[in-house]
Amino acid sequence: MPSLGDLIAPRRLGTDFRWLLASSWTSNLGDGIALAAAPLLIASLTSSPVLVAAGAMMQFLPWLLFGLFAGAVADHHDRRRLVMLANSLRAVIVTVLIVFLVTGQATVWMVLATAFLYGTAEVFADSAGSTLLPMLVKPADLGVGNARMQAGFLVGNQLAGPPLGAFLFALGSFWPFVLQVLCVALAVLLISRITRTPVPEHPDSPRGTKVHAIREGLQWLRHNAPVRTLVLIILVFNVTWAAPWGVLVLYATEYLGMGPVGYGALTTASALGGIVAIFSFGWLEKRVSFSTLMRVCLSCEVLMHLGFALTTSPVVAFVIMFGFGLYAFIWATISTTVRQRLVPMELQGRIASVNMVGVFGGLVIGQLIGGILAQAFGLTAPWWFAFAGSAITLALVWRSIAHITAAKPVLDDDEADRIRPEDEPGAGGMPLPD
Repeated sequence: MPSLGDLIAPRRLGTDFRWLLASSWTSNLGDGIALAAAPLLIASLTSSPVLVAAGAMMQFLPWLLFGLFAGAVADHHDRRRLVMLANSLRAVIVTVLIVFLVTGQATVWMVLATAFLYGTAEVFADSAGSTLLPMLVKPADLGVGNARMQAGFLVGNQLAGPPLGAFLFALGSFWPFVLQVLCVALAVLLISRITRTPVPEHPDSPRGTKVHAIREGLQWLRHNAPVRTLVLIILVFNVTWAAPWGVLVLYATEYLGMGPVGYGALTTASALGGIVAIFSFGWLEKRVSFSTLMRVCLSCEVLMHLGFALTTSPVVAFVIMFGFGLYAFIWATISTTVRQRLVPMELQGRIASVNMVGVFGGLVIGQLIGGILAQAFGLTAPWWFAFAGSAITLALVWRSIAHITAAKPVLDDDEADRIRPEDEPGAGGMPLPD
């Protein structure tokens, strides 16, 4: 019978993967603690809704400003060391904030500046970190590897971290940030234990300016239809998703009458659905093709928006949110895996950063649309917009999904030598795409 460690991180994925996984989980716990503590800190320093909203803006603004540049940096430097450096800077930034909190000198502007600097360092850490998994495991193991990485985000960032951060904040405004620094510092130590230095070795590739490197990545994406379509799907579905999600707290507390506690429980239901997906992903990956799973997940997204637009029952809302957590975890794992399998190793950072810029760009656009619709037509209007927009998008890309999952990566000679036939997607009991 396999041990608990083998169930969490299968032995075949290697020791380096275990160090990467442990580092990712630890870092996500620290981020989850800050996810609750940072808004509470800002709200304790100001009553301005604009400044409170600005705190949330600092989470995605650095991606829009530096995302493409960070991807180019990741593709031309030692990616493991970049993660270590960026996370070390994050720990230093939060440590400075702690000093001001302990001495009573912190202001809301200082907290916002800290959030921006921390978010900027996180852009570089995540851009480089997202490229490490495909360098450490075989292509056939990317699915299970991404599932384990997503599990750490779900449990640490979404489930365990926020309530722990809120509890520590009640003890003292600086305590959650002390634990956050410890988590980030431990993540640096753990990732330093990776024995193989994952540096993309392409000595003949162009190494001009970062602008040239960014242009090179965008040109590759423009000419690669499967990955380009996947990025566009993620962009559009983030617009439709963010439109109602930006006013979810008002929808839950005012329209459904659930109150603040009910709203918190509603978001927890999503995390619980994701936990179920953690344990079911391996079974699904072996029995259902990726194209079918992607279509099912996107169809569920369309139906979720319709369900929220129609229901007035908190119980139904809990069921829908549980289902959202389940299929959202599966979608995130599959879309990441498919992209990593199709993108050449030397472009992983740049294409991943384009994807993240699309994610956060979609959030900005969607939240703006959702706020305007809710103000003009009521709290269910964003859900109707999301339903119509996602349904139309799904109809347009339905056939393209099969081409995305059936596409084969373009490998250079070195990469081809590293991949044996049994490592290809579909080998070893894994489903061949449609």
